[in-house]
Amino acid sequence: MEFDLENPLTNFNDFCPGSIPSLFLVESDHMPTENYLNTLKAIDLDISVRRQVISSISQFTCKLCPFLSYLAVNYLDRFLSTQGIPQPKTWVLRLVAISCVSLAAKMKKTDFSLTDFQGDGGFIFDAQTIERMEYLILGALKWRMRSITPFSFISFFISFFKLKDPPLRQALKARAVEIIFKAQIDIKLLEFKPSIIAASALLSASHELFPLQFLCFIKAISSCSYVSKEKLSKCYNLMQEIAKERYESVFDMVCSNDTTVTVLDPHFSSSESETTKGIVPTATNTSMTLRTERDIKRRKINDYRNNQTVHLSQVQHC
Repeated sequence: MEFDLENPLTNFNDFCPGSIPSLFLVESDHMPTENYLNTLKAIDLDISVRRQVISSISQFTCKLCPFLSYLAVNYLDRFLSTQGIPQPKTWVLRLVAISCVSLAAKMKKTDFSLTDFQGDGGFIFDAQTIERMEYLILGALKWRMRSITPFSFISFFISFFKLKDPPLRQALKARAVEIIFKAQIDIKLLEFKPSIIAASALLSASHELFPLQFLCFIKAISSCSYVSKEKLSKCYNLMQEIAKERYESVFDMVCSNDTTVTVLDPHFSSSESETTKGIVPTATNTSMTLRTERDIKRRKINDYRNNQTVHLSQVQHC
């Protein structure tokens, strides 16, 4: 039967509340080792190696289920945290990527032909080579292939939100899942348990979709006995920082093109803009305007970030 990331310990499609305590008890067994994040932070080369392997995994799974890609990266981080970062040779990294994807595909019962990637990038791996790498990964993971991920806790935490309308619940879940997918590549979140990442993603999604109820949602989730309020607050705020960095990168990309604009530009060609304002736009004025707009946007982002920082001790009763 296909492995379901939302129900890793059951074979049922429906949410099974009775399995949740077990998930919280064993979720740490499905995480990278504690020193893995420190190793990545200390050596830029290690971060680069991880990024390259994840890039290959994404390439191999671009037409497959996104949950398969997430599972493969989970295997990768757990493998690297116990075996160390492999030699930064392209063929080694691609072999690790293919093996992680192959294992994830087998767990997800997904049709996955290794021949599709043979020769890609100039490398050809025979079945025995890939199988040996798979066994090496399995040993590092202690054969714990039914990974407990943030998706395993989504339904549990949504039940705290008391949303009666199914479409609203589905919208919240869909947005949280999207946030979890995007957050996996960032090393800042490797220190947090899957349950904390799930709760933080739901809070981020709820703030976007239901801002008026946001504080009530924080109070509801933080009341869960399995959740560390300190970790939840830290993880949520890190997610906001990641979002801020992405917003800034987009704004920088858009605003960095200080293209010379003349009066022949269609935007400034109307006689109305010249006569009513009494100003003829120049390249200098336009450049200054673009920079001013970029600074304003950046200030708005910073204000947004400051407003989103959450201290659970300050949350009032709903």
